[in-house]
Amino acid sequence: MSDEEIRTLSRPTAARPGGAGRPLTAPAPAPAPGTPAWLGPVLIVGIVLAALNLRPAITSLGALFEETRTGLGMSGTVAGLITSVPALCFAVFGVTAPRLSRRFGPAAVVCAGMAAVATGLLIRPFATAAAGFLAASAFSLAGIALTNVLLPVIVKRWFPDRVGTMTGLYSMALAAGTSLAAAATVPMTSALGGSWRTGLLIWAVLAVAAVLPWLAIGAAARKEKAAAPTASAPADAGPRVIRSRTAWALASYFGLQATGAYVTMGWLPQIFRDAGVSAGTAGVLLAVTMVMGVPLAFVIPGLAGRMRSQGPIAATLGLFGLAGYLGLHLAPAAGAWAWALLLGISNCAFPLVITMIGLRAKSPAGVVKLSAFAQSTGYLISIPGPLLIGTLYQHSGGWDLPLALMAGLLVPQIALGVLAGRDRTIEDECAVRN
Repeated sequence: MSDEEIRTLSRPTAARPGGAGRPLTAPAPAPAPGTPAWLGPVLIVGIVLAALNLRPAITSLGALFEETRTGLGMSGTVAGLITSVPALCFAVFGVTAPRLSRRFGPAAVVCAGMAAVATGLLIRPFATAAAGFLAASAFSLAGIALTNVLLPVIVKRWFPDRVGTMTGLYSMALAAGTSLAAAATVPMTSALGGSWRTGLLIWAVLAVAAVLPWLAIGAAARKEKAAAPTASAPADAGPRVIRSRTAWALASYFGLQATGAYVTMGWLPQIFRDAGVSAGTAGVLLAVTMVMGVPLAFVIPGLAGRMRSQGPIAATLGLFGLAGYLGLHLAPAAGAWAWALLLGISNCAFPLVITMIGLRAKSPAGVVKLSAFAQSTGYLISIPGPLLIGTLYQHSGGWDLPLALMAGLLVPQIALGVLAGRDRTIEDECAVRN
């Protein structure tokens, strides 16, 4: 990282090209005296490592779920509860992020979140009952929820004029961690003796590694805060996002794209297997769908950050999804590779919505509230989707109705993406309504 890039950690943002002269973000605060030169590079490493750890707790369990369920003697009801826990934890614990961030600072909360992820992953392989396993998993998921919400805030705070690029970097790392855990857990488990407990424990190593840079970042942030001039601010500083149409559009868009992603991860292999594709090939097709998010998660945020409106990107991604679902309906086996690629592109709505969260607020205070609201509300919206798809599949005996429902949900998703992508901020909307 060059000296010029390091200086952007606290440099005001220029006006958006082609815009009406309004800055993309509020001017960043002046550098605190004694801010270390190493902070910029360490922040980048910390962001990447944190993002790598945002999904392995979930996808590694998915890869070994049958073995884990058998080993702990889980009932079908408990197993179903565990599959629903991630979205629920993301919604419940994500709401607490703004308050914790105001009290302790976003860097300290992310550090604590990574520590929670590592602790939960270290404990749960040693659980002897389903209740203990569920509690340890929930502890890790709570840390993931806090980090989910606050990484956009970290980007906005320290990289104000590189929101798209940095969001792309951590979105790519998130996609890579998701794919790596899904693809590598079973082979590594076999290589290490075949125990599901060992296979799950492996991912605690990556989580522990993520804690280390955040310890340094948190310490530097505390020193910077102590050196900066103190200013009194009300406890509820920042806009009341619930009054913003854009905030609701973002939350609903987030919820619908999360629904599509969870349905894809949970049911796409079964769709292919029911069409006559082998189990091994169906797994590879799912991996292809997930891997598509690695390069595109870097490209899309950078492109979105340079555009005045992100609606066209949301519409394009939705159209790819419609084409993928239509293909699954008409020729699921014959065009399997094409449909997997199309749905992989469509699922890149996640890095897009994360980028829009950073762009739709002027200040870090606005971003933390918008991020918490959009993600918590969005994950709540996504909870019924996979369960409803499973119910339709069970009662209809096929995939026509489930695929029609998923295609139908893409229509409001596109419309909401266009609304959320308009060039405006929640602060402006809330000011108009006050």
